[in-house]
Amino acid sequence: MLPTPATPQRSVALVTLGCARNDVDSEELAGRLADAGWTLVDDADGADVAVVNTCGFVEQAKKDSIDTVLAAADLKEAGRTRAVVAVGCMAERYGKDLAESLPEADAVLGFDSYGDLSSHLEAILHGEKPASHVPRDRRTLLPLAPAERQAARAARIVEPDLPEGLAPASGPRVVRRRLGSGPWAPVKIAAGCDRRCSFCAIPAFRGSFVSRPAGEVLAETQWLAEQGVKEVFLVSENTTSYGKDLGDLRALEALLPRVAAVEGIERVRVSYLQPAEVRPGLLDALTQTPGVVPYFDLSFQHSAPNVLRRMRRFGSTESFLALLEQVRERFPTAGIRSNVIVGFPGETEDDVDELCSFLERARLDVVGVFGYSDEDGTEAATLEGKLPEDVVAARTDRVSRLVEELVAQRAEERLGEVVEVLVESVVDEDGDPHVVGRAAHQGPDVDGETELDLPPGFAVAVGDVVRARVTGVAGADLLAEPVRVTVGA
Repeated sequence: MLPTPATPQRSVALVTLGCARNDVDSEELAGRLADAGWTLVDDADGADVAVVNTCGFVEQAKKDSIDTVLAAADLKEAGRTRAVVAVGCMAERYGKDLAESLPEADAVLGFDSYGDLSSHLEAILHGEKPASHVPRDRRTLLPLAPAERQAARAARIVEPDLPEGLAPASGPRVVRRRLGSGPWAPVKIAAGCDRRCSFCAIPAFRGSFVSRPAGEVLAETQWLAEQGVKEVFLVSENTTSYGKDLGDLRALEALLPRVAAVEGIERVRVSYLQPAEVRPGLLDALTQTPGVVPYFDLSFQHSAPNVLRRMRRFGSTESFLALLEQVRERFPTAGIRSNVIVGFPGETEDDVDELCSFLERARLDVVGVFGYSDEDGTEAATLEGKLPEDVVAARTDRVSRLVEELVAQRAEERLGEVVEVLVESVVDEDGDPHVVGRAAHQGPDVDGETELDLPPGFAVAVGDVVRARVTGVAGADLLAEPVRVTVGA
C-alpha cells in the first residue's frame, strides 16, 4: 500500500551527499514523496522539510554530512524551514546514537523508514519525534547463500500499483523522480556486498549482495531514456558480482547489450569492478559491445601483497598490471580509474615504494588517494601496526603528488586522440558558448571533463554527442575541437 497522501502543499527538499548509489536512493525517495502529495523543491531554504541523505563511508564524508544537517538546522532556526531529517548511510549506520549526538535534527531515520517516509515527515511537522532505530548488521536480514536471496527478497517486497509512466527502482517497487535534468543518470543494478574487506563497514549497514532482475533494470533504463537521459551509469557496491544470486555469473555480460539497445540511450557505463572478479568475458563485453563505453573503474586499493592480504583482498602489482594489459590489448585507449588507501596498518616504506612503482607503470586516467583512518566496527580498526597520523599524512601527500603528475602525463598521451564527448553544459558567455562535457573515459563528477572549442557557427545542445579531437590538457581535463556532432533526440 502506498503512503497516505500528505497534507496539500507540503514541500520537501532532498539534499544528497556521497556516491551515485545515494543519488538513486534520493530519487526513489522523491518518487515516493511526490506520489504521496509532497511538492519537491530544489533548495532546503524555504522547504517545509529538509531531508539530508547522508554518507557514512569515511570520516570526511561523515563530517560533511553532519555539517550539512547543521546548515539545514540553521535555516530552521531562522524560520526558513520547519524541520530537518537525516536519512541515508550515516543515519542507518549510527541510528539512535547519531540522533542523541545531533539534537539539531528533528529525526534520524534508517532504511526501514523509507517505505513510509511521508507519514514520518507528517508526524514531525505535527510536533512528534519518531524514534530512531538501534543499528544492526543488515547482512543478517537475508540468507547466507546467495542463491536463496531472490526468494527472500520477493517475500519481503510489497508491490504497489505503479502510476503510468513511472519506473520501478531498486528494492521494493517504488516510483522514481529525477532531481536533476542532466543527460546522464545512475541505475542501481544491485545492492549490498558480500566481500569482507577489513577496512570497510559498508556491508554491515548496506546488507548482503542482491542483484536486481534484468527486467527491472531495463524498465528503469527505458523510463530514464524517455526523460531525456543519454548515458546510464550502472552502479552497485560490487558490480562484478551481478547475477551470482540469480544463478548466472555471466548475467552482467548478457545485460549490457540489452541496456545499450534501449532506444534513446547513447552510451552505457559500468562502475566499481573488483579486479579479482573481472572475467575475460566481461572484458570482452566492456570493450566490444556497441554503446558500452570501454571504461574500467577498478578497485585496486593498493598493490603490495602484504598490505592487500591485511585488507583481506586479492591481487598484487604484477597481477594488476597483467589485467591492465588485457584491457589495453582489447581497447588501447580504454579509460581506467581506481582508488588507493595509503597508511594502512602494517604498511612499510617498501610497500609504499611498490605502490608508487605500480602507479607509474599502470598509466591510469584518474586515481583517488585516501589516507587510512579507523572505521567503527571494522577488522582493520583492531589490527596491530597502526601508523602515526603524521606518517599517514606524509605518505598520502607523497602518493597524491605522484598521482597528480601521472594523471597529467596520461592526459597528455591523449593529445590528438579522437573522443566522443557527451555535452553536459552549454553556457552563453557574451555570445561565445562555453561547452563542457565528458569523453568516454571520463566518468561523472570525479574523472575530469572535456571543454569543446567550437568553430564559428557550430552549435550544440546538452545531450548531443560530439566527436572531437583532443588539442590540450589541464590535469585530467581536456580541450578538444569538434570533428562532427550526432544530435540527440
